[in-house]
Amino acid sequence: MSAGDYRREYESSLTDPEGFWLRAADAVQWTARPTRALDDERAPLYRWFPDGRLNACANALDRHVAAGHGERTALIYDSAVLGRTETYSYRRLLDEVSRFAGVLRDQGVEYGDRVILYLPMIPQAVIAMLACARIGAVHSVVFGGFAPRELASRVQDAAPAVIVTASGGVEPRRRVEYLPAVDEALRLSGHRVRSVIVAERDGFAHGRAEFDGAADGEPWLSWDDLMATATPVEPVPVAATDPLYILYTSGTTGSPKGVVRDTGGACVALTWSMANIYDVGPGQVMWTASDVGWVVGHSYIVYGPLLAGATTVLYEGKPVGTPDAGAFWRVVADHGVEVLFTAPTALRAIRKADPDASLLADHDVSSLRTLFAAGERLDTDTYRWAAEHLKVPVVDHWWQTETGWAICANPRGLEPLPIKAGSPTVPVPGYDIAIVDGAGEPLPAGMEGNIAIRLPLPPGTLTTLWGSDERFVSSYLSAFPGFYATGDSGYRDEDGYVFVMGRTDDVINVAGHRLSTGAIEQVVGSHPAVAECAVIGVADVLKGQRANAYVVLKSGVSADPEELQRQLVALVRTEIGPVADFRTAVVVDALPKTRSGKILRKTMRQIADGEDYVVPSTIEDPDVLDAIRPALRP
Repeated sequence: MSAGDYRREYESSLTDPEGFWLRAADAVQWTARPTRALDDERAPLYRWFPDGRLNACANALDRHVAAGHGERTALIYDSAVLGRTETYSYRRLLDEVSRFAGVLRDQGVEYGDRVILYLPMIPQAVIAMLACARIGAVHSVVFGGFAPRELASRVQDAAPAVIVTASGGVEPRRRVEYLPAVDEALRLSGHRVRSVIVAERDGFAHGRAEFDGAADGEPWLSWDDLMATATPVEPVPVAATDPLYILYTSGTTGSPKGVVRDTGGACVALTWSMANIYDVGPGQVMWTASDVGWVVGHSYIVYGPLLAGATTVLYEGKPVGTPDAGAFWRVVADHGVEVLFTAPTALRAIRKADPDASLLADHDVSSLRTLFAAGERLDTDTYRWAAEHLKVPVVDHWWQTETGWAICANPRGLEPLPIKAGSPTVPVPGYDIAIVDGAGEPLPAGMEGNIAIRLPLPPGTLTTLWGSDERFVSSYLSAFPGFYATGDSGYRDEDGYVFVMGRTDDVINVAGHRLSTGAIEQVVGSHPAVAECAVIGVADVLKGQRANAYVVLKSGVSADPEELQRQLVALVRTEIGPVADFRTAVVVDALPKTRSGKILRKTMRQIADGEDYVVPSTIEDPDVLDAIRPALRP
């Protein structure tokens, strides 16, 4: 691509969205090609490709096999916890998906029915997702290992016809039993399903037979037994506006919000993004080191790579501990990974355990072209560490569960732009971003404010919340009329680069001065002894709030806490100024995080302020929160 292609494409997406997205839709296989891109008759509830019909599974599998690429590798299952690898060609994956679609059909699942998938990172998770799409059913993946009450709330909301689960998940130091959780969730929800299908795994204490009929009579059936006699089914064309899946995200009221992704918009947006953002095409290997329970797993473990005809890696393991901090480099080397997508917290964990990246030398990672990061802001120190050792472009990009794909990115397949540390670069075509104050008024370059996106959102983003258009509007569209409120704060520089500083509730007020905790974290994290940190605003009688930092040291590094605090205070004073009134930095062993790697800053702040709080269901290790509690309330 020649210079200027990004600018031309971006302007075209805003001035002629109809033409832009109909052209993008040409890359998708339709049973009825859309003649219109945008339906705005029920604005702000927009719909994309309203007269189009297609099937997502057929786009991900059937068309590649029909084009003669059946023997191309579609999926590589790499289980670091079990020490095994399994490869699926497009033909094999299509066979298993079409047969499991037949299993679901035999269980009475029809077009429009919901199916909850409560599964670990095993091939059956990918197969079940695509099988649902094949028959027009709506899947809702619940992260494996969620507590029964959390699973029950999703069962109540989605009212699934069938639940698909497994014996359990394998962690580096333990096994997590799933079947008792499913049984309890069904009892708590009071919802009757037609059946529970269990992918049985060795080494778990509970088997499906002990629960068969226990929860009000639902049969608990064996995945393998059902697949042995299953009849394959053909893909069912659905409307582009029909839901592809529901993915739950935490709600402010405690009730989970079911983000609805439509079929046509998702297929078009993800196909466009694979070529233009990630620069990944047919036969190339992409590894997204996430989980299918998160949006990243939906978009770039399952649908995106397969829509593009690429090879996707399904990794059951951790960045460290399976067996060491060289696990990621081993996977890249073993499978010829060209594009790696992970969370900054994974990179920080690797860096903490192996600060000099000495384990990298044990593996040939020359296949790697690009490292993408998302999920939390990529701090400049971690960015520089990864870029220095991997010697490939390290690309931060920003998006949300709600958007389903990147809001801001460096478009590597369209026009790679200069990378600025700390920025996810520029808005992606289709996203009209504004930085506004609390009243919705635009702010000048360099001034931090609320990041909002002008409606309509592009294809592939959420169309509503399951069962409640009103909650969708009140949650996202009411704060700034005509805009989607991202809930994040940030600014744009004079070159148009976006800097995302954190959630809007991470902006603190110190003696009347609004400060971003993300900016303070960036400074604290630059200290050579600090592996990672979290800065929270703690209530202060005199100044309203004060910034407290909680830091984790790099592996093998020791520091006198008082001396380190003095150094960090001086660093913040130099880089941000005395206005920050930064005085407290506490060394801790670890920071509490969700399973997707996000630091629980809000929970930490609530504990520090003595407020009531609920431990999030997504927490990775509750013991870490218990350990840090005394430091939060000294």
